[in-house]
Amino acid sequence: MYSKGRKQRTIPLWRETAGRVRAWVKEQALPPEQLLFSNRFGHPLTRAAVAERIALAVKAATERCPSLRGRHITCHTVRHATAMHLLQGGVDITVMALWLGHESPVTTHGYVEADLRMKQQALNALSAPGVRNARFQPKDKLLRFLESL
Repeated sequence: MYSKGRKQRTIPLWRETAGRVRAWVKEQALPPEQLLFSNRFGHPLTRAAVAERIALAVKAATERCPSLRGRHITCHTVRHATAMHLLQGGVDITVMALWLGHESPVTTHGYVEADLRMKQQALNALSAPGVRNARFQPKDKLLRFLESL
């Protein structure tokens, strides 16, 4: 699939999703060269058309999941959610960068952020440092020396 910057992107699919896609292709009797998602002329969907399809899917899903009501869900939201799912699953950031089509893992670092559960796990893995009051308290000998200057 081509996206921003005319880069070809690939996305990971769960086995169940891939199975449903295969079944749909078979049911629709699509030839191998046929696009899975095309406009009525058989051309690739525009970004606007994809956004419209997502909006329709969110509207339909809102009936079963009312918490979606009023949420602004876009292609980027889906992409970000997938990235977070990969991160939570322990997928290495370099592998995520490849899947997301980033040229560098540095780009991916800006794209994903730790969720609260991950932050709590990180805190739980640490022990509190044994730091005492960090304010410096000079010894009398040092003070006498300084006063003699």
